Amino acid sequence: MAKNIHRLTDVEVKNRAIHGNLSDGGGLYLKTRNNGNAKSWLFRWSAYGKRNELTIGSALGANRLSLAQARKEAALIRDQIGAGLDPREERKREAPKTFLEMAEAYMKELEPTWKHPKTSLAWKRSLLTECKPLHNRAIDTITDSDCRSVVMPVYKRTPDTATRLRKRLETILGYAEAHGMRSGINPARWEGHFKPLMVGSTRQKRSHYPSMPNNEVPAFIDDLKSIGTVASYALEFLILTCVRSNNVLKAEWSEIDFENALWSIPAEKMKNGYAHEVPLTKRALEILNIMHETRLSEYVFPSTRGGKNMSDMALTMLMRRRGFGDYVPHGFRSSFRTWCGNETQTPREVAEAVLAHRVGSAVELAYSRGDALEKRRRLMPLWSDHCAGKQAGDVVRLDAKRG
Repeated sequence: MAKNIHRLTDVEVKNRAIHGNLSDGGGLYLKTRNNGNAKSWLFRWSAYGKRNELTIGSALGANRLSLAQARKEAALIRDQIGAGLDPREERKREAPKTFLEMAEAYMKELEPTWKHPKTSLAWKRSLLTECKPLHNRAIDTITDSDCRSVVMPVYKRTPDTATRLRKRLETILGYAEAHGMRSGINPARWEGHFKPLMVGSTRQKRSHYPSMPNNEVPAFIDDLKSIGTVASYALEFLILTCVRSNNVLKAEWSEIDFENALWSIPAEKMKNGYAHEVPLTKRALEILNIMHETRLSEYVFPSTRGGKNMSDMALTMLMRRRGFGDYVPHGFRSSFRTWCGNETQTPREVAEAVLAHRVGSAVELAYSRGDALEKRRRLMPLWSDHCAGKQAGDVVRLDAKRG
C-alpha cells in the first residue's frame, strides 16, 4: 500500500479546483468540491472485500492539515491497518465524540470573526438550547431522524428560527466531517431532505421592527426635547441620523468632525462591514454640543456607570416609560424610509444610502460613485425639519444632474 506515494505537491493542493478526488498514493486522496471552496483529506482502504473510507481532516481554513501533515496521518493509518486495527475506531478514541464538543469547538474557532455579539448569542441559542437533545450523542451517530426531531418542533412554532437552526446544525455536522469525525451524507441537508418538510419556509412573511408612523414623529420629538437626559438626546440623535441603535450608543468623539458637520463611523462598527459617513444637521450638531459640554468619556452618550456606553435597552426603556412601548428605536429607520418614499422624490439609491444599505447588482456597486454624500446633505435637513414639525415648502428632488 505504501508504494508509489507522495504524488502531489503543495501547489497542486492549493490550486486544485476541479470537483473530484486526487490521489497522493498509498490510500491518501485530496477531495475537492464546490469549485475548490471545499477541500478535505480522505483515506481509502479495502478490508474483507469491502472498500472503506475515512475523512482525516480539512485542507482549508485555520485548522487545515497541510500536505505533510496529511501524509503523516495517512502513514499512521497504514500502520494501524497493518496491525489489524480499524482506523475509524482508533480515531474515535482520540477525537471529541459528542455533538456538544464539536459545536463548542466550532464556535470557539469562528466567534472571533463574528461582527456583532448578537451573532454569538444566536448561535449559542441554536446549538446549546435548541439542540440540547443531541448534546451527548456521538457526532458520528446523529441521523436524519435526530435532526428532524430537533428542527421540526421549532418549525411549527417559528419557521424563520427553524430555518436558521437547520443551517447551523448542517454546519456543525459538516465541520465534524471535515475533521474526520463522521462521514456520509449530511443528515441536516436541505436539498432532498428538509426542503420537502419545510416547503414555504423561505417565503414566510418577514417580521419587521414596529415603527412609529412618520406623521407621529414630530410630537414624539417634542416630548423628547422636554426631558433633557442623555438617553433622550441619544434617541433624538438616532432619529435625526437614521442609524442603528448600536452605532449611536457606541459613538465616540473621535468620529465627530464638527467643522465639516460629519460623523464617520468606522467599518468595524457597521453591520455591513463598510465605513459610513453621516451628514449632521443643525439640530444634530446642537445635541452634540450639549453632550460635549458635559463630556465624561470617549463616548458621546455615556452611561452613568463609569463612563461606559449605554446599554442596548436604554432607548427602548425610555420609549416604554413615555408611553410609546408599541414601537422600538430601530423602527425609526422605517419611519424615515416611509417619509422619504411618500413625501419626497428622492432616488431610491440615495434613501438607501442614508440607511447604509448597499443596493443594486454587483456591477452597479462596482461602478457606484461614492455614497451620495452631497445628496444626503441636502436631504437630511428636510427630514430634520419634518421631525421638528415644520412644513417643507417644496418636494425634494435630488436628480443625478444636480449632484
